[in-house]
Amino acid sequence: MAAYKPDQGRMARMAVFWAVAALIFYGCKSLRETLSGLSPSLAAPFSEGFRKLPVVGVELTPAFLIASVCFIGGLIVAKRIQDQPKKADLLIETETELRKVTWPSAQEVFNSSLVVVVCVVVLMAFLAGADWLLARVTNNILGIGG
Repeated sequence: MAAYKPDQGRMARMAVFWAVAALIFYGCKSLRETLSGLSPSLAAPFSEGFRKLPVVGVELTPAFLIASVCFIGGLIVAKRIQDQPKKADLLIETETELRKVTWPSAQEVFNSSLVVVVCVVVLMAFLAGADWLLARVTNNILGIGG
Protein backbone atom coordinates (compact mmCIF):
# COMPACT_ATOMS: atom_id res chain seq x y z
CA MET A 1 0.00 0.00 0.00
CA ALA A 2 1.52 3.31 -1.08
CA ALA A 3 1.63 6.31 1.21
CA TYR A 4 -1.01 8.98 0.69
CA LYS A 5 0.61 12.15 -0.75
CA PRO A 6 4.11 10.99 0.26
CA ASP A 7 5.85 14.20 -0.85
CA GLN A 8 3.79 16.47 1.40
CA GLY A 9 4.02 17.05 5.14
CA ARG A 10 7.22 15.04 5.58
CA MET A 11 8.47 16.78 8.72
CA ALA A 12 5.12 16.57 10.54
CA ARG A 13 4.70 12.92 9.56
CA MET A 14 8.22 12.09 10.68
CA ALA A 15 7.80 13.87 14.03
CA VAL A 16 4.51 12.11 14.71
CA PHE A 17 5.87 8.72 13.67
CA TRP A 18 8.93 8.92 15.93
CA ALA A 19 6.90 10.22 18.86
CA VAL A 20 4.49 7.30 18.50
CA ALA A 21 7.44 4.91 18.03
CA ALA A 22 8.93 6.12 21.33
CA LEU A 23 5.62 5.48 23.10
CA ILE A 24 5.33 2.02 21.56
CA PHE A 25 8.94 1.25 22.57
CA TYR A 26 8.24 2.27 26.17
CA GLY A 27 5.10 0.14 26.23
CA CYS A 28 6.92 -2.89 24.81
CA LYS A 29 9.79 -2.43 27.28
CA SER A 30 7.26 -2.43 30.12
CA LEU A 31 5.56 -5.48 28.57
CA ARG A 32 8.88 -7.37 28.53
CA GLU A 33 9.55 -6.55 32.18
CA THR A 34 6.01 -7.55 33.16
CA LEU A 35 6.18 -10.83 31.26
CA SER A 36 9.59 -11.60 32.77
CA GLY A 37 8.14 -11.09 36.24
CA LEU A 38 5.06 -13.23 35.60
CA SER A 39 6.72 -16.50 34.80
CA PRO A 40 10.27 -17.83 35.18
CA SER A 41 9.91 -19.67 31.88
CA LEU A 42 9.35 -16.35 30.06
CA ALA A 43 12.43 -14.83 31.72
CA ALA A 44 14.79 -17.77 31.02
CA PRO A 45 17.05 -17.56 27.94
CA PHE A 46 16.43 -20.00 25.08
CA SER A 47 19.87 -21.60 25.36
CA GLU A 48 22.80 -21.25 27.73
CA GLY A 49 25.30 -20.97 24.87
CA PHE A 50 23.54 -17.99 23.28
CA ARG A 51 22.32 -15.84 26.16
CA LYS A 52 22.69 -12.29 24.86
CA LEU A 53 22.22 -10.64 21.49
CA PRO A 54 25.67 -9.46 20.34
CA VAL A 55 25.03 -5.80 19.48
CA VAL A 56 22.30 -4.75 21.92
CA GLY A 57 23.32 -6.94 24.88
CA VAL A 58 19.75 -8.02 25.68
CA GLU A 59 19.01 -11.56 26.82
CA LEU A 60 17.17 -13.57 24.19
CA THR A 61 14.11 -14.69 26.16
CA PRO A 62 10.53 -15.46 25.18
CA ALA A 63 9.44 -12.23 26.89
CA PHE A 64 11.89 -10.25 24.73
CA LEU A 65 10.66 -11.94 21.54
CA ILE A 66 7.00 -11.27 22.41
CA ALA A 67 7.78 -7.61 23.15
CA SER A 68 9.82 -7.34 19.90
CA VAL A 69 6.96 -8.73 17.81
CA CYS A 70 4.56 -6.30 19.50
CA PHE A 71 6.96 -3.42 18.81
CA ILE A 72 7.32 -4.24 15.12
CA GLY A 73 3.57 -4.80 14.79
CA GLY A 74 2.90 -1.50 16.56
CA LEU A 75 5.20 0.36 14.19
CA ILE A 76 3.47 -1.16 11.16
CA VAL A 77 0.02 -0.27 12.51
CA ALA A 78 1.17 3.26 13.39
CA LYS A 79 2.53 3.80 9.88
CA ARG A 80 -0.66 2.50 8.26
CA ILE A 81 -2.86 4.69 10.45
CA GLN A 82 -0.67 7.71 9.72
CA ASP A 83 -1.01 7.13 5.97
CA GLN A 84 -4.81 7.22 6.05
CA PRO A 85 -6.00 10.17 3.96
CA LYS A 86 -7.81 12.00 6.79
CA LYS A 87 -4.87 11.79 9.19
CA ALA A 88 -2.29 12.53 6.49
CA ASP A 89 -4.23 15.63 5.39
CA LEU A 90 -4.28 16.85 9.00
CA LEU A 91 -0.50 16.48 9.27
CA ILE A 92 0.02 18.14 5.88
CA GLU A 93 -2.16 21.10 6.90
CA THR A 94 -0.38 21.32 10.27
CA GLU A 95 3.02 21.53 8.64
CA THR A 96 1.74 24.10 6.15
CA GLU A 97 0.44 26.31 8.97
CA LEU A 98 3.64 25.92 11.00
CA ARG A 99 5.66 27.18 8.03
CA LYS A 100 3.61 30.42 8.16
CA VAL A 101 4.49 31.09 11.81
CA THR A 102 7.03 33.80 12.59
CA TRP A 103 9.11 32.45 15.46
CA PRO A 104 10.54 34.85 18.06
CA SER A 105 14.25 35.47 18.31
CA ALA A 106 16.27 34.33 21.32
CA GLN A 107 16.35 37.89 22.69
CA GLU A 108 12.56 38.21 22.41
CA VAL A 109 12.11 34.90 24.22
CA PHE A 110 14.52 36.00 26.98
CA ASN A 111 12.77 39.37 27.42
CA SER A 112 9.31 37.79 27.52
CA SER A 113 10.47 35.17 30.03
CA LEU A 114 12.00 37.89 32.20
CA VAL A 115 8.70 39.82 32.22
CA VAL A 116 6.83 36.67 33.25
CA VAL A 117 9.28 35.86 36.07
CA VAL A 118 9.14 39.43 37.42
CA CYS A 119 5.32 39.44 37.32
CA VAL A 120 5.17 36.10 39.13
CA VAL A 121 7.57 37.31 41.85
CA VAL A 122 5.60 40.56 42.35
CA LEU A 123 2.30 38.67 42.52
CA MET A 124 3.82 36.14 44.94
CA ALA A 125 5.07 38.94 47.20
CA PHE A 126 1.67 40.68 47.11
CA LEU A 127 -0.21 37.49 47.97
CA ALA A 128 2.25 36.59 50.75
CA GLY A 129 1.91 40.10 52.22
CA ALA A 130 -1.88 40.03 51.98
CA ASP A 131 -1.95 36.60 53.63
CA TRP A 132 0.31 37.78 56.46
CA LEU A 133 -1.74 40.95 57.01
CA LEU A 134 -5.09 39.16 56.97
CA ALA A 135 -3.76 36.50 59.38
CA ARG A 136 -2.64 39.25 61.82
CA VAL A 137 -6.00 41.07 61.58
CA THR A 138 -7.94 37.83 62.06
CA ASN A 139 -5.79 36.79 65.04
CA ASN A 140 -6.28 40.22 66.67
CA ILE A 141 -10.04 40.09 66.18
CA LEU A 142 -10.25 36.58 67.62
CA GLY A 143 -7.77 37.38 70.38
CA ILE A 144 -5.34 34.63 69.40
CA GLY A 145 -1.61 35.20 69.97
CA GLY A 146 0.19 38.48 69.71
